[in-house]
Amino acid sequence: MRYLKGQHQRSQMPEINLIPMMDVIMTILTFFIIVAMTLTGIQSVDLSLPDVKDAETAAAKNLPEPLVVELSRSKRLIVNGKPASESEVAAGIRQYLQQNPRGAVLLKADQQLAYKEVVEVLTQLKRTGGDRVSLAVEPV
Repeated sequence: MRYLKGQHQRSQMPEINLIPMMDVIMTILTFFIIVAMTLTGIQSVDLSLPDVKDAETAAAKNLPEPLVVELSRSKRLIVNGKPASESEVAAGIRQYLQQNPRGAVLLKADQQLAYKEVVEVLTQLKRTGGDRVSLAVEPV
């Protein structure tokens, strides 16, 4: 077959436009993602939680007052309102736990201190005072 000047041979292959096909696939994928997210959020456990008043009265009856150790902004340790060295704090904790075996040690640290410094003191208190050492926080 001969072509005249200016005429081009047309390709017999049809062109496939992928953009609309990709839009449909992305829409279906989005639908399945949303459905999957809503189905996983439905799972819950039916619990009856204790009342706050019950917890406060049980704590007041069974446990002694915690030993409060404060860490000031200048990194000084304070026990019962009096400055103390690390050895005095350790001795105080040991004595407190001998008198109150179910007692707890509570650390109140200054808000301006780096968290790393607070964790170091908590670790030292835990080594000295056993398993009931905690950090006091104030609600915002």
